[in-house]
Amino acid sequence: MKKCAGLLVTLAILLCATVAGAAEKRWVSSEGTSLKVEASAAAENIADLPVGTEVAVIESGGRWLKVKTVEGKEGWLYAGRISDTPPVGEVSGGDDGIFGASLQKSQITTAKADSARSIRGLSPGAAQYAKDKGTPEMYKKALDIVLARKVSDKELKAFLKDGKIGEYAQVQGGKK
Repeated sequence: MKKCAGLLVTLAILLCATVAGAAEKRWVSSEGTSLKVEASAAAENIADLPVGTEVAVIESGGRWLKVKTVEGKEGWLYAGRISDTPPVGEVSGGDDGIFGASLQKSQITTAKADSARSIRGLSPGAAQYAKDKGTPEMYKKALDIVLARKVSDKELKAFLKDGKIGEYAQVQGGKK
């Protein structure tokens, strides 16, 4: 009986160790992603992580996740910059366009009129709707000007920071 109990305890310990060691895999899905010392956009950078970098989540805490890279570096990533699926190009080797399919499974959801669509201009359906409704050409030209505007990483970061958006949003209720 003692042997049986000892075997059960050993199996339980092994099972717990296996479960504890099986961290969730995620992949970087945004350009300009930095691994941080703390769960804050203002924290010191540990490393810059390119799109497609695999990380293991070791602690979930609100909008920030503590992760470990394949190289063994540990730090914090904003949840909106990672995906629960690898970029399609990383798996298939195919060309997934300017942003790749990694945006499809981001940790942060977007509205139907997402940024990827705005880069391409109006969808064929929206263009036809505008034509059917008699939308003036000057509106289309104005939209084309806005959509052609290129925003640098520095400008984007300043916009997010000034607007307290995404990883720069103020924390409420004391959670990370």
